Amino acid sequence: MRVIIAEDQAMLRGALSALLDMEDDIEVVGQAANGEQALALVAEERPDICLLDIEMPLMSGLDVAERLKAEQSSCRVVILTTFSRAGYFQRAIRAGAKGFLLKDSPIEELAAALRSVYEGGRAVSPELALTFWEAENPLTEREREVLKLAAEGLSAGDIAKRLYLTAGTVRNYLSEAIQKLEAKNRIDAIGIAEKNGWLA
Repeated sequence: MRVIIAEDQAMLRGALSALLDMEDDIEVVGQAANGEQALALVAEERPDICLLDIEMPLMSGLDVAERLKAEQSSCRVVILTTFSRAGYFQRAIRAGAKGFLLKDSPIEELAAALRSVYEGGRAVSPELALTFWEAENPLTEREREVLKLAAEGLSAGDIAKRLYLTAGTVRNYLSEAIQKLEAKNRIDAIGIAEKNGWLA
């Protein structure tokens, strides 16, 4: 199988590439340091699998997965992460990712996961699976959007202008989000949502 690795840490990217290349049935055909390079490589090399880090410059691994899904690419996506955040997992699944693995997984586990995905299966690190099924995002899409803009420092009035809502409606959404997250205030709600990856 032909694989592309997208990871912004050069040392980790090189190590993963070298270790996976030692497997008889895996060939690393490209390495990318950011999401935009990853998309260009997928278009150029037509790999079977793209191994994507979540946190990358220019475009995150989740952004790349969503773009590949929109383009109906045949390249299967496996997400590599250090974060066990339920929100990231849910977004990755919606984006069509077939695998979600921890970066510190043993290379044998990673290779086995890639084979499983290549054969049409799915692969999720066991340590991550329990966390994800237990923590559903309670926020609606609109509440998430409003809270995300609040996290960027926008006032209720600014958020209202950005989303073509009234300031009162924005305050209602913020209030709902605070209640659902059992937060003390807006700042607390933003912290809880970010920790769980629900603003991803």
